[in-house]
Amino acid sequence: MSSILFLQSVVGLIVVLYPANGNSAVAESGKAALAKSKNQSSLKKDGPPVTSEVTIDKKSGNRPPEKERKKDAPPQRMQFDDQNRVGKAKRRALVNQTEAKNRVELFRHLPQYDHGSQLPNLESKLFQLDSVHPAVFKVGLRYMAGDISGVNARCTEMLRALQEAIIDYSTPPEKVLIRELTAKISSYISFINECRPLSISMGNAIRFVKRRIAKLPLSHTDVEAKTALCSDIDRFINEKIIIADKVIVGHASTKVRDGDVLLTYGLSCVVEMILLSAHDVGKKFRVVVVDSRPKLESQALLNRLIAKGLSCTYTHINAVSYIMHEVTKVFLGASAVLSNGTVLSRVGTACIAMVAHAFSVPVLICCEAFKFHERVLLDSICCNEIGDPGALATVPGRMDINYLENWTNEENLQLLNLMYDVTPSDYVSVIVTDHGMIPPTSVPVIVREYGQEHYLI
Repeated sequence: MSSILFLQSVVGLIVVLYPANGNSAVAESGKAALAKSKNQSSLKKDGPPVTSEVTIDKKSGNRPPEKERKKDAPPQRMQFDDQNRVGKAKRRALVNQTEAKNRVELFRHLPQYDHGSQLPNLESKLFQLDSVHPAVFKVGLRYMAGDISGVNARCTEMLRALQEAIIDYSTPPEKVLIRELTAKISSYISFINECRPLSISMGNAIRFVKRRIAKLPLSHTDVEAKTALCSDIDRFINEKIIIADKVIVGHASTKVRDGDVLLTYGLSCVVEMILLSAHDVGKKFRVVVVDSRPKLESQALLNRLIAKGLSCTYTHINAVSYIMHEVTKVFLGASAVLSNGTVLSRVGTACIAMVAHAFSVPVLICCEAFKFHERVLLDSICCNEIGDPGALATVPGRMDINYLENWTNEENLQLLNLMYDVTPSDYVSVIVTDHGMIPPTSVPVIVREYGQEHYLI
């Protein structure tokens, strides 16, 4: 026989049945559930919302605040197919860019300008732009003219120009140097970006300069602050570029053996240093220099190697599959190494790496750690730079075969001159950095451990 217990609660009449001579645990559990329902209903009605322990743990963890995560995230790149943003950018721009006539539709999100009239228009404003420091203006002119090539050279020249601008800067009355100088640097960077899009390594260097400005003590005078900033820029150039290249040369030279046939592509200063260093210590090897149009920049590397007495073979990229069976190692430079292990480098690098992988030839990427970035790329379309399409239409010294001389008059013809491509990590054997030789899967470790504090400061 069972007894019936009637309990009145806020949710209505609840009936709990339990045996008279049985265990009372069921009744106790029923009371506990009833009390819990009362508490929850009263909290919902009168008090603040219920917060579970799991939620509290998540909020009290060691994760950085949302504002800090947004601050450290890479800035969103300008999409040139957005008419509103492009219109605002043009109104603020110091360089009057003329859009190309025959733009490639697939790459409309990238800037495509007429390369013929940019430089003369900018040179005519040499003494008219008071908002741009002369050193920054000269560097922008050299970027646009193509006189400065190579990621390390572009980054170094930019930092030197910013250094001169910082030395000549004077804080306006009743203004704070930290805020005013940061805004001034941003305007200089915008001008440089208009002359030629910034590389990823240049973006890292700019972040370094702005962080150093933000960490200047307020007790410093203007002279002390500018002296400290110039010293930090000198240290960045010396440690992250000059010394880093020497460390990479020391690591990569150990991989060169007597009798090797080393293949390289493009014009990489650190790869050139590796080859010359291995030759200076007496190692006997041959170099295959691969080149491609329209820049044919490997010819400069070939001339310097031959002048030093190295045995070289020169070929174009269309014949790389015919000579790869002789190659024992491939040394390549990089413009940037991204967080997923992909390599952003001179267009054609991915082709070289894929052919080498098909022939089971190891591919060594030589790249300084300041070129590492937390961005992820899966293709060469989203983030790239478009060069002068007219360079593809002409062949220097061969006027008899320049059939595309007036190609801009053809509405249905578009020429695409991409500057970079993306090499997947599957085709990279090892990345030689100033932190040692690492596999592509270890790139996020370098970015995480050295990207925030140790590497940028």
